[in-house]
Amino acid sequence: MKIWIRKIFVVLIACMTLGLYIPSIPIETDADSKEVDTSKADANNDFLNKDQQIHAKQFEVSEPEIDNDYLVNALSEKAKEQAYSKLGPRIAERVEVDFMNDILPNLEEALQIVLKDAGEEKVPYFEITEEPQQGYGERIFNIYDYRTNEDIARFHVRRDNRPLEGYWFNFHYHLSKDQFEEHHEIGEIYWDKNTPPKWMS
Repeated sequence: MKIWIRKIFVVLIACMTLGLYIPSIPIETDADSKEVDTSKADANNDFLNKDQQIHAKQFEVSEPEIDNDYLVNALSEKAKEQAYSKLGPRIAERVEVDFMNDILPNLEEALQIVLKDAGEEKVPYFEITEEPQQGYGERIFNIYDYRTNEDIARFHVRRDNRPLEGYWFNFHYHLSKDQFEEHHEIGEIYWDKNTPPKWMS
């Protein structure tokens, strides 16, 4: 073999072995000959422990804080949107002012009551159904817990035909705590003596 190849092999083997080899050094201490100042050692340990605690607090991972006010506002906005789309353009055109002034504030207040009664810890798991019921169905939207897929409240609008008065739109909601039996009033809007068109038409 040529000399320069041998030298390269020697250098490579030396680098590999020296890089991997850690010699063991026997450590012997003579406690009688060297006195250790324990107060300085304790002070250093205390300083290190405090420093470690500070770093631990800086990098401590906690659960994300959930802003319930934001969630309630988001649910309220979606509820308003669903209620307005339930009316449809033909009905909304005639009752929009009454709907905005009388129904929406009461709807928002009712929603606040439902969410407050359910408890703050549950609000992050609440959703509102996407599609209002078309035709003659009453459902505007339901509030449900998406973990269990159970309804918490159901918001409806019913058509009432009162003799000699005509048609009224009755907005109300039902709660799961009474098995959706009781009507909780939101408000009413007068339509006309003529039959109103289907919802969402």
